[in-house]
Amino acid sequence: MFFTIVLGVWTAMHLYVFWRAASVPVISSHLSRGTLAAIAAFLWVCYPLSRVLEHRGLDLAGRPLEFVGSTWMGVLTLAFFALLALDLVTLGGFLLPRLAPMARGWALVAAAALAAVALVQGLRPPVVVDYDVTLPRLPSDRDGTVLVELSDVHLGTLIGGAWMARLVDRVEAMKPDLIVVDGDLIDGNVARVEPMVPVLRRLAAPLGVWAVTGNHEFYAGLARSVKLFEDAGFHVLQDRSAEVVPGLVFAGVDDLTARRQLGVDGEPVERALADRPPGAAILLSHTPWQAAEAASLGAGLMLSGHTHDGQIWPFGYLVRLTYPLLGGRYQVGGMTAIVCRGTGTWGPRMRLWRPSEIVRITLRSGKQ
Repeated sequence: MFFTIVLGVWTAMHLYVFWRAASVPVISSHLSRGTLAAIAAFLWVCYPLSRVLEHRGLDLAGRPLEFVGSTWMGVLTLAFFALLALDLVTLGGFLLPRLAPMARGWALVAAAALAAVALVQGLRPPVVVDYDVTLPRLPSDRDGTVLVELSDVHLGTLIGGAWMARLVDRVEAMKPDLIVVDGDLIDGNVARVEPMVPVLRRLAAPLGVWAVTGNHEFYAGLARSVKLFEDAGFHVLQDRSAEVVPGLVFAGVDDLTARRQLGVDGEPVERALADRPPGAAILLSHTPWQAAEAASLGAGLMLSGHTHDGQIWPFGYLVRLTYPLLGGRYQVGGMTAIVCRGTGTWGPRMRLWRPSEIVRITLRSGKQ
């Protein structure tokens, strides 16, 4: 049902954008409707076809199609919103009927310009965002513990081993005490990431590297994804807790979004936080849901990702309808929640106004 809805939305966006593009004088005078339909069909099929080809090992054909298809995904999103905004202002062309077709052309030009900006921003290295978080039950001798959170790297075709090696170098230079990998390390094909395990093993910290799964680990194959994490030396938390050091506990859950999509039952947050060792508790949950429940169960900090903070403006306004904790820092029932906007990108290597980030958190005990 989920993938049917996604393909339906994908199709509707194409129909709308090309329907409106066909009314632009400069386009209609140079391209026939048949040509526009052929272009639309090619662009529609690029991304899904690239995934099919890659899963069948036809990388030579799949990679260029994925780049074209994913980049078009970003362009299409911006074109859709630009044209929709214009239609809302002109009531679908009822107002200013003579100017509306030309204005749609300028809307497409604006979308293309924003897409170019987004591509530049998406290809830039992630920025480092710092937070200080007080955990009242954290032992005073752990005051100043530094944690680095990585989320939504989406390793695969467009983000590969060389990119990951540069990221590891940056994290290594920060000399964190702890590293958290907060899901969606893998984009969709575990086989493509398995050769990167030697690079991933270089992610190291004195108190370990801790990980939870994201929805893309489910899509790629949960068991094989978890094995890859373990081969890389990560401590994987699947609906359980573990003592990092006396007085500091991590709890982690398999992704909540994928569970809902796939009909996986259970109370993972409650199960992960139940019967945990004493001390300050940090919950790792790829999807930023059930924050209030985590707070009521005693978590002092919740670390999440998944939303990408919308990735390409103004898509975040829609994402917020499903994920109210969209990006940044929140206070929920006395608990701090931090949602990483993503260290990498999903789909297009594009970001508009929301750069990729590495989250660095300094933990404070609150004791003088």
